[in-house]
Amino acid sequence: MTGKREGNGLNTTSRGNPWVAVRPDDDLTQLTQRVSSAHRSFLEGVDLMPTLRPEYYSVRPVVLDSWRRSRSNGVNPDDFGDGVDLDGLDLQRYRSAHPTALIRPVVRKLLVEDAAEAGLLVAISDAEGRLLWVEGDSKAKDRALAMNFVEGADWSEDRVGTNAPGTALALDHHVQFFGAEHFSRAVHDWSCSAAPVHDPLTGQIIGAIDITGGPRVAAVEVLSLIRATVLAAESELRLHLLNSPEPLDTTTQLRVLGSDRPSLTRGGERIRLSQRHAEILLLLADHPEGLSADHLAMLLDESELDPVTVRAELSRVRKLLGVNSLGSRPYRLLMELDTDVNEVRRALGRGDAAAAMRAYPGPILPRSLAPGITELRTELRGCLRAALLTAGDRRLLGQWTSSVDGRDDVAAWTAYLASLDRQSSMYAQVKSKLALLDRRLGI
Repeated sequence: MTGKREGNGLNTTSRGNPWVAVRPDDDLTQLTQRVSSAHRSFLEGVDLMPTLRPEYYSVRPVVLDSWRRSRSNGVNPDDFGDGVDLDGLDLQRYRSAHPTALIRPVVRKLLVEDAAEAGLLVAISDAEGRLLWVEGDSKAKDRALAMNFVEGADWSEDRVGTNAPGTALALDHHVQFFGAEHFSRAVHDWSCSAAPVHDPLTGQIIGAIDITGGPRVAAVEVLSLIRATVLAAESELRLHLLNSPEPLDTTTQLRVLGSDRPSLTRGGERIRLSQRHAEILLLLADHPEGLSADHLAMLLDESELDPVTVRAELSRVRKLLGVNSLGSRPYRLLMELDTDVNEVRRALGRGDAAAAMRAYPGPILPRSLAPGITELRTELRGCLRAALLTAGDRRLLGQWTSSVDGRDDVAAWTAYLASLDRQSSMYAQVKSKLALLDRRLGI
């Protein structure tokens, strides 16, 4: 067996198609032993040349790279968790409105009917890696509960480490994993093959199709079956979209206001974002002229964040948005991206304080300490507050003073008091609140 030097410093196997996990001439017992040994060494922090760790010859580059991403993302290989992002009625509503609902009949016909007989599971995820449907053999579904492979669970690579649906989405490529190639030990008794599904009109990822089961799922024939199913599913989706009187919503909007987790809404699909990715997208949206890596690093972290780290995050953002969505030198958006921040700004610009208040559920990324975000948060709050004080609308002032932004705002409470009838019970309550603030703040 011959190897080649990879840029990551490890001599790794070169056996043809790097996306295939098991080949016909592989001895599964020996392969299991070698990959398991490499996995143990990796988790112990051993990252040596294969002259010292010969088991690394059996680990594909796609696996090692995914292990490294999993480790850097803080994935715990022994703490899989048992929670789900969506369940019950929320899950039913979400997946019924999701584009993958249109391809489910094709997937069921081509994969699920046979999978149930073969003791396998077939899963369809959204673009974030959330499992929307898990179907197939009932006994396999019961066993899969132990690793939380259930409908509504997050199986993104960022969340659970190396796995076929999550890594296929992270790389935008079909892939399969055998046993201990998974980052989490809870998945080492399973193998899986998956491929991403794209909107045939926009090219954007809408989800992934996965087959999970025993070692034979990691064979090349299963990967070919998955790819053929994806092609059939995308053809079905194209036919539906072309014949539909109402095209899919292609608006892309970033939502960063309030306490909810930041998200990107695209084509009717809501994609959850990490705080860092939301910070980057908002800063780029607010600087259409573009930002250098050094400038962006300064806006993200006043303690001089390493520009190399920023570039790595931008690479992940590019994968999230699409390869043609982000320019470099300087980094800038090459796509139309609206934000809920701009929605508030537009309302303020036309003097509509009521609309601005409706569009403002709370501060920009309230847990973010990034200097650039802190400045935007303070600026938007100040502009909205000024508009409310100028309008003097009793209802709006009541909403503001009951919010996290306005509950200690003496000027707003004073304006609210002035807008009330002195004979009303609310007048007495607001006056009491003002007196309390005076004592607390020493005014």
